[in-house]
Amino acid sequence: MTPQPHSAAGAAVKAADRAHVFHSWSAQELIDPLAVAGAEGSYFWDYDGNRYLDFTSGLVFTNIGYQHPKVVAAIQEQAATLSTFAPAFAVEARSEAARLIAERTPGDLDKIFFTNGGADAVEHAVRMARLHTGRPKVLSAYRSYHGGTQQAINLSGDPRRWANDSGAAGVVHFWAPFLYRSRFYAETEEQECARALEHLESTIVFEGPATIAAIVLETIPGTAGIMVPPPGYLAGVRRLCDTYGIVFVLDEVMAGFGRTGEWFAADLFDVVPDLMTFAKGVNSGYVPLGGVAICGEIAETFGKRPYPGGLTYSGHPLACAAAVATIGVMAEEGVVEHAARLGAEVVGPALRELAERHPCVGEVRGVGMFWALDLVRNKETREPLVPYNAAGEANAPMAAFAAAAKAGGVWPFVNMNRTHVVPPCNVNEEELKAGLAALDAALSVADEHTA
Repeated sequence: MTPQPHSAAGAAVKAADRAHVFHSWSAQELIDPLAVAGAEGSYFWDYDGNRYLDFTSGLVFTNIGYQHPKVVAAIQEQAATLSTFAPAFAVEARSEAARLIAERTPGDLDKIFFTNGGADAVEHAVRMARLHTGRPKVLSAYRSYHGGTQQAINLSGDPRRWANDSGAAGVVHFWAPFLYRSRFYAETEEQECARALEHLESTIVFEGPATIAAIVLETIPGTAGIMVPPPGYLAGVRRLCDTYGIVFVLDEVMAGFGRTGEWFAADLFDVVPDLMTFAKGVNSGYVPLGGVAICGEIAETFGKRPYPGGLTYSGHPLACAAAVATIGVMAEEGVVEHAARLGAEVVGPALRELAERHPCVGEVRGVGMFWALDLVRNKETREPLVPYNAAGEANAPMAAFAAAAKAGGVWPFVNMNRTHVVPPCNVNEEELKAGLAALDAALSVADEHTA
């Protein structure tokens, strides 16, 4: 679709937004939201007719792009048939969505509890783990993000937690492996893995294993920097959980449903958690949906004992119909395989070539359609391009980079000193290469701030 300018309509949308919408994670008077007129495939556009290749996939959820006709049709058909119904009943769309998800989850994660999104999925996974074990504490990693609700934000290991952290959530943080900015003085991936596992086991021992209900990890951390764990790490965490009777929870809200070139990132590491959370890509965000995939042992805990939790819209028919259609599209169109191929043959090589030419690129990390560039002032010292949690003038280099990317027709995902490359998993190769070329030009702006 060719966008047509409608500046007056855009001004009206913007005025209403500024008057009445309270935006998340924002100082309300300091933001300037773009008024979006429409979207299709890998692109969206504003009311002035400017079109942007979406390198954010919304918030890493439009895994099959915007307005896929089969998913739109499925939502319309479900709305005409049964637009909503209470969660205590068996509904076709709900049952089929659960079946299709369970077919794709690893191991025996065959029971699906539906939520409205990723954060409440994490909340319920933690509740299930605590009830199953009778233990209070939960361990999670620094450099992580698990959602904006109370328990989920306390589990998170980034600055968004600080203002919300009451110190009473029963959460203990630890360092997960990240060789580029190692906390373990490691020089190789093998050292980083071994020392990170030793650190985690020490944390378990000194916290008291009998007090720990769960370890919660993003399979591949997302907004924290797409830090692919080294070989053997997740398997090592699995062993520690088995040794100490701890529930292993993998958060696949961002990494799941094709983002990494597998249905779930856990498949890359041949590991099976006890609980796995999902959302976002399960239906490309067309209607809010999340959930927890539950192993047989934990499901059995609540076989004759009521689970004390639920949601009015758990397994909402419109959301589940969108999930059924989305999973069908991904299977029929080979979206997962497409993401794997483009990651290996196009994105990875292109980003590594950019890293060689641009002094601002310290490291390239990723897999499938899930990549990040760590931007630095100095490649030798690895000093970040902007300070940790920078704002205002301190964040000016990243702001200039983002503005340059947008001017080049690419909407970037910028977080602290990183830019993420997370386009829709079914982006075509020509679009992808055009976006990478625009990113190349924008990095030249960031280069101006290097030493």
